[in-house]
Amino acid sequence: MKIRYFADTDTMLIEFSYAPFSEIRALNENIILDLDAEGNIRTINIEYASKCADAPRFSYEQIAA
Repeated sequence: MKIRYFADTDTMLIEFSYAPFSEIRALNENIILDLDAEGNIRTINIEYASKCADAPRFSYEQIAA
């Protein structure tokens, strides 16, 4: 998984998979999903990320099983 924040466009791109996408769905006017052939989310593109997702602040925590 890869997360990138583009400050110049205030856009966040979250990549879950590098598989080719076959469908694009808009959740709303600011959030777009790319889906693979099986319907799995490949990427999430968030416009105006500083307002929609509190970007560029980001934290990651892995919890032991």
